Amino acid sequence: MSTTPLPLQPGDYYFTPEGLMVFTEQYHRRRGTCCKSRCRHCPWGYGREKKSHSAEPSDS
Repeated sequence: MSTTPLPLQPGDYYFTPEGLMVFTEQYHRRRGTCCKSRCRHCPWGYGREKKSHSAEPSDS
């Protein structure tokens, strides 16, 4: 696997109000693999909380 970074294209990233660069899902998909860094826009869902569907009735 190559460790050479992909050249950035329009739509690959944006800057937060704090000035941090955030890679978009577009960039991650072009890269083709998950880095397991819990990226905000990870198309593979790594690091996201699993939604639990509780079978217990609510007390309301």
